[in-house]
Amino acid sequence: MSVEFDARQHVLVPKHEILSKEKAREVLERYKISPHQLPFIMSSDPVVKAIDAKPGDILQVSRNSPTAGRAIVYKYVIEE
Repeated sequence: MSVEFDARQHVLVPKHEILSKEKAREVLERYKISPHQLPFIMSSDPVVKAIDAKPGDILQVSRNSPTAGRAIVYKYVIEE
């Protein structure tokens, strides 16, 4: 018997969102980078699967930070 667990519901997993193509372009232009210069996240990651992200998507990860209040990072989804 297999029990599926939604990793997004775990207290230690920050919020992950897929950026629209327009928003992704804005982020890349703002930081003057290309997608491969972002941290990678594998397409096999449980959260990537849960939000149905595909290789080539850029994710926005929002986490609470004791010093910054809220920290936002961007990750590039890659194939295994």
